Amino acid sequence: MSRIELQGVSRRFGSVTAVNDVWLDVADGEFLVLLGPSGCGKSTLLRMIAGLLPPSGGRLRLGGADITDTPPRQRDLAMVFQSYALYPHLSVARNIGFPLRARRWPRAAIRAKVAEVAATLDLRELLDRKPRELSGGQRQRVALGRALVRDPGAFLMDEPLSNLDAKLRATTRAEISALHRKLGATMVYVTHDQVEAMTMATRIALLNEGSLEQVGTPAEVYDEPASVFVARFLGSPAMNLLDATARAESGALIARASGVELALGIEGELPEREVVVGVRPEHLQPAVPAEAGIRAVVTAVENLGSEEVALCEVGASPICVRGPRPLGLRPGDRVDLAARPQHLHLFDPGSGRRLAWRPAPVTAAV
Repeated sequence: MSRIELQGVSRRFGSVTAVNDVWLDVADGEFLVLLGPSGCGKSTLLRMIAGLLPPSGGRLRLGGADITDTPPRQRDLAMVFQSYALYPHLSVARNIGFPLRARRWPRAAIRAKVAEVAATLDLRELLDRKPRELSGGQRQRVALGRALVRDPGAFLMDEPLSNLDAKLRATTRAEISALHRKLGATMVYVTHDQVEAMTMATRIALLNEGSLEQVGTPAEVYDEPASVFVARFLGSPAMNLLDATARAESGALIARASGVELALGIEGELPEREVVVGVRPEHLQPAVPAEAGIRAVVTAVENLGSEEVALCEVGASPICVRGPRPLGLRPGDRVDLAARPQHLHLFDPGSGRRLAWRPAPVTAAV
């Protein structure tokens, strides 16, 4: 079993708290991505799992056993670093087999295991080469092979694709995902790239300033962001966010602001309050004025090939509209936009947390 449990894990560097009271359960065989901006604590968290940094508080468990104070080499974990960390003077075969030589495996067993791993990663033709003779993608596969050869309980990966160009990132991303499906191994993967997270993860743990903002499947964190931070971080372009006032009118809840009048699809008499309304760019559609909820002015149009993104202004607030090319919009156009209630999100302007609004219960008169 390779279940990884983080129980209230924290890490402080002097007066700075890099990781703050993180509770996280990584299931056996799961591909969990630790996602967040630079400096959010994701690499620090991974290094604590690996044993390279001791936690300032909390406990870590692997397969049910407490490993909080276990030295790194005694943890059944393999780590793949951003820099590959290959030995330049050793061949690919000897780089892959290095962990087995350190464990004093017999030479014949090492050769057999290296050949098996090389076949899995399509490295058989490269076994005699040195790292300097390899491309970036090939070096990354060698680093994966060196981790794989140990048959670890879990893999830890710290931004392993960040040194690759866009094409190689896409190719290697697919290779790592295929490897995970083939092995069924537990993987914890650190990145700041939302595309990597959305395409590779079975679950995403999104961090902000050392704390967990949301944990869920890629669909959950994208479709139901738990906070304004999550809504802004995921998506390209990010979710449109508009300050508005929600009030009940004729028994239905409406969000109003300058240029905004959106029916929220909620019936009932609820107290008026300030909200932040969110809607993804792809969920905004040009509409006839009678059906529009947002009235905007187009400031620019970006051609993305198969799609276009129209940059607009609603009052003093910028918003984006994304759709198949051509959108039929030009800079200077006034456009009426509509969004279905199920595509609208409400957040508290103070805490930034997601709001779950429900009609007030009807109380029978006594």
